[in-house]
Amino acid sequence: MAFQILLDQIGGLGRFQILHTIVLLTICIMVNPRVMLENFTAVVPSHRCWVHVLDNETVSGNDSEILSKEALLRISIPLDSNLRPEKCRRFIHPQWQLLHLNETFSNTVKPDTEPCMDGWVYNQSSFLSTIVTEWDLVCESESLNSVAKFVFMAGTLVGSIVFGYLSDRYLTESARWLIINNKPEEGLKELKKAACRNGRKDVGDTLTVEVLKSAMKEEMDLAQTKYFLCDLFSTPTLRMRMISTAFVRFSIIMTYYGLAFHIQHLGSNIFLLHCLFGAVNLPASYVANLTLNHMGRRSTQTLSMFLQGLCLLVIIFIPQEMQILRVVISTLGVGFSFVAVIGSFVHGNELFPTVIRATALGTAGIFSSLGAAVSPLLMILKIYSPLLPWIIYGILSILAGLVILLLPETRNQPLPDTIQDVEKNFHCICPRKKVSRNAKEEDAFIKVTRF
Repeated sequence: MAFQILLDQIGGLGRFQILHTIVLLTICIMVNPRVMLENFTAVVPSHRCWVHVLDNETVSGNDSEILSKEALLRISIPLDSNLRPEKCRRFIHPQWQLLHLNETFSNTVKPDTEPCMDGWVYNQSSFLSTIVTEWDLVCESESLNSVAKFVFMAGTLVGSIVFGYLSDRYLTESARWLIINNKPEEGLKELKKAACRNGRKDVGDTLTVEVLKSAMKEEMDLAQTKYFLCDLFSTPTLRMRMISTAFVRFSIIMTYYGLAFHIQHLGSNIFLLHCLFGAVNLPASYVANLTLNHMGRRSTQTLSMFLQGLCLLVIIFIPQEMQILRVVISTLGVGFSFVAVIGSFVHGNELFPTVIRATALGTAGIFSSLGAAVSPLLMILKIYSPLLPWIIYGILSILAGLVILLLPETRNQPLPDTIQDVEKNFHCICPRKKVSRNAKEEDAFIKVTRF
């Protein structure tokens, strides 16, 4: 709390913070589109088997005046249950008798078919080339499309772990981190830099190493004890919070990317859906801010996850022909998912004590990346049922909403500083802490002013 008071004196929200926010947003703008690019680079265009009588230029050219392409397609490719050309099989021999559409062949034997031995023909009206057409990731190899997405997201998981560690060594540290790690001179330099950029140079000039040490004595004392990952599971309450948060974060991110990665399965116009999914994030952010402040952290996440799961379960019963309804339900699902993501990040920051919060959030972040990586793998289950992945997404979303109820509500509650604070009843210690912190606020204010 003492550092927060110092930060308020040098400018809690000034040009310094705004500049860093702009830089961070710029990085996010450059990174996030690479993830969503999978919806276009890995799109699966309509396709059928290559057949000699239809796709060989010499043969089709000689017969073009006799039979139409539709007729040649009819004798070469069988029809599926929806009376559309099969995507993965062809007749072994041309079925000329199928040209006699006015006759019935009830007593004839079903023609023999075979897999696409000579490759596929793809519809290139929307996409000239994708990884699917380049590597023929269709039919028996369709699951490799999901594996490619998994490998891409697994790279982000490894990168977040490796570069998250490297960033603690090579990037500019926060002033608070420097101070509590016995580098008050460097921390003072960063604070004065921020005060100067925020137009508070007079306040920055009054700051000294002695003022910092005095104001943050308690936090520096707490920092002398080193905490590790195992400490997150050292007490019952903290252990329950960590396990629940990890599961919730894994589920929320998995279902979010389940929608974001598989736009093609939700509607025929992926360009429209992509624009709608991006546009809905803005009102979703406003709704998240409103509900988090009025309904609380738990209610916001539980309600949004339940509604998202409901959207995922409802959409599997909507026929493909009802495209408008599918688009509306899908867009609502993405909006609810984004509200849940924001709520999860806010709630997670307030659940863990200061001394181990960074470790807890880093662990939760790993489970988030793991959920994003595993999300596309669920599409492999389509070989058993096209609806199975969406059923799992929906049920997992609702289940995560129920698990959130195991976590405490943190709205308008003081942040815990130590692991012991987590194990205590906040309602009993809040009044005493409030008096103590008020006293520290007044003391810190006197020390950083000239008068």
